[in-house]
Amino acid sequence: MNKHRQVDIEELLNLADEYCDECMNNTKTHVSGSGKEVQVLDRKVPTMKYWSLHWMKKKGFDIFTRQYIYDIIKNEAHPLSDTMKKIREHFDAVAEDVVANEGKGIFYAKNRLGMHDRQQIEQRQVDRFDFDE
Repeated sequence: MNKHRQVDIEELLNLADEYCDECMNNTKTHVSGSGKEVQVLDRKVPTMKYWSLHWMKKKGFDIFTRQYIYDIIKNEAHPLSDTMKKIREHFDAVAEDVVANEGKGIFYAKNRLGMHDRQQIEQRQVDRFDFDE
């Protein structure tokens, strides 16, 4: 017997796509140099936490919590495990694009996407100094 709630996988994937589209197309009001208000693109980094705790509830899908989603992802036997992994991968791809192209979400990039700052430091070993030559 399946003890998991039946969820339409296509609907879940469509809702994830819709959330990503909202993140990618988000705008904010900006006042131009001439004083005119204009809408400018202000893409957002999609997160599983916001999607599950807030966004999905607005869509009438209040069965997920952040922890429940991560439990689903870890449990290979759960019928939604592969679906949630696909959704998380999609969110990561959008987040990576936003971070790479706009420099937003640096902490998200470091913590979730595994990106990090690298400095190249050149080191030389000197055996002796020739000051008297």
